[in-house]
Amino acid sequence: MTPLPQFDSEYEKKLYDDRLASLKKIEELGTSKFGLNAGEATYPNSFRFSPEGTSVPKIRAAFAEVSGEDLERDQPTFAVAGRLMAIRAQGKAGFAQLQQGGERIQLYVRKDDVGEDAFELYKNLHLGDHIGVRGHLMRTRTGELTLKATPVDGRQPLVFLSKATLTLPDKYHGLEDVELRYRQRYVDLIMNSTKPEPVAATEPGAPSVSPSSGETGGPATEEHRNVREVFIKRAAVLRAIRKFFDEREYIEVETPMLHSVAGGATARPFTTHHNALDMPLYLRIAPELFLKRLVVGGFDRVYEINRNFRNEGVSTRHNPEFTMLEFYQAYANYEDLIALTEELIKFVAMEVNGSYITHFNGNEIDLSKWTKLSMREAIARYLPSEAGVEISKADLNSRGVFAEKLLTASQNLTSHLKSLPQNAEWNSDPQPWTPEADHLDRLRDASLFFALISAKLTNGDTLGKMIAEVFEFLAEPHLIQPHIIYDFPLAVSPLSKINPLDPEWTERFEFYIGGFEVGNAFSELNDAADQERRFEAQVNEKARGDDEAMEMDSDYVRALGYGLPPTAGEGIGIDRLTMLLTGSKSIRDVILFPLMRHQGGQPKDENEPHGESAE
Repeated sequence: MTPLPQFDSEYEKKLYDDRLASLKKIEELGTSKFGLNAGEATYPNSFRFSPEGTSVPKIRAAFAEVSGEDLERDQPTFAVAGRLMAIRAQGKAGFAQLQQGGERIQLYVRKDDVGEDAFELYKNLHLGDHIGVRGHLMRTRTGELTLKATPVDGRQPLVFLSKATLTLPDKYHGLEDVELRYRQRYVDLIMNSTKPEPVAATEPGAPSVSPSSGETGGPATEEHRNVREVFIKRAAVLRAIRKFFDEREYIEVETPMLHSVAGGATARPFTTHHNALDMPLYLRIAPELFLKRLVVGGFDRVYEINRNFRNEGVSTRHNPEFTMLEFYQAYANYEDLIALTEELIKFVAMEVNGSYITHFNGNEIDLSKWTKLSMREAIARYLPSEAGVEISKADLNSRGVFAEKLLTASQNLTSHLKSLPQNAEWNSDPQPWTPEADHLDRLRDASLFFALISAKLTNGDTLGKMIAEVFEFLAEPHLIQPHIIYDFPLAVSPLSKINPLDPEWTERFEFYIGGFEVGNAFSELNDAADQERRFEAQVNEKARGDDEAMEMDSDYVRALGYGLPPTAGEGIGIDRLTMLLTGSKSIRDVILFPLMRHQGGQPKDENEPHGESAE
């Protein structure tokens, strides 16, 4: 026996009971009037669309410009199936909307056309039920393309397929519960996969079917979101990526998701245990080290669209399980990938949206125009003038000098803020924020941040890590238009090749769009001895308490001993790229089933630590 669902009110329970009662009536109709057994009457196993290959989107596209007169003359017949999203029976006729394939078509059901038994079936249908409909196309007086239910070749005009025993929640009409949308994506997709359309009336005085909390109507929102379209575009992103790389003779491969050594990126792994082999295993942080093993083996161009797992916090840009593209090209360096990256993003944008222009978080972004800055140039460019200091390339090569410059910047900012009137916007919580107030608030944060980083440097923290933190604080929020940020400190790039002219820096770049990192790339380190030393440094960092540091991967070092050619590789976050191309504000909007806390729990703070690479 099916367990009774939990209901928030007696009204919800009554709706559930009403639907079970109607299902019983439908079973009785099927067995007594249509010659079906109980299973065929309530949950049949199929419905044949006719002609074969027919769908609601194809019907709407094919007959979009056909006049009502032509339809009346030709009476094209179809059999389609879908979910009822609006329904009304009034007297001896009824109007409904059938949703299938992401589009809707209006139905017109008249007792004289379908017969008494079929009309009785119609009256026992509810919103959300699946039905099959046979009939011919017509247009109403208002011009709405409509499928008029009638018997076709002696077959029933209406076929019951499945009962929605739970009522579609009214709260989805206004998208009031964002968390519930993610938890119950199936309902989100039902309610937000088409543009809302009223059901037109054809009989004098017959009302259109309109949204309500009862049994008629569909979604009505102030700002309509087509959830289905987001995920159709996500699929298009993946197709475009495969097309791009396949045309350039890259080989798509699959590498393990279970690793005996957590490596390929600096991140905290998920751990598990294999019982038969009695050994610990890790869910994949990144496929990098396996893909480079393949380059060693002679696959000069490889790519993988992969699922990665990082045991870290969640935010609008992070989900513990996410999708990345990684690709590697032998006999290339990071400068080659800079050009390839720009080409790839522009290609995908045109394939998915037909334009280089996209809109994200209120910004119009032109994906055809890119800016290149070294990390040092970005720090210098976005250091606030109120800090009263300049940071040169030489300053970033000296722990003491950099710490002193940051301390001076902090002191100057503190003095500047103290000189402002006491009623300045940034210091008045009741006042609404203005652009000026936002700037002052960031200056206050910068004063505290610079003092903190200066203290860390003085206490022995790694210079390269602190440089990267300063870059993220100062520059990242400004990188709305496409930016290439190149040359990263060695300390945060354990797998990157050293810049031969500046050994504390590496041949690495990240690209930023919309104010966050989307991809990470570098010339790959192919010196086995150097790689072993860097793994040892990472092991030491882990011993000091850095649980995101890498482990020693002796087999990968051995692979490098057989010779990795000059190689460049890159990882690109598919979820983040999809956010940009669909204008989605949260990564959860582009993941069908994002990880959620147990119902009732609070989401973690967005400022949780995260791993090195884009998600």
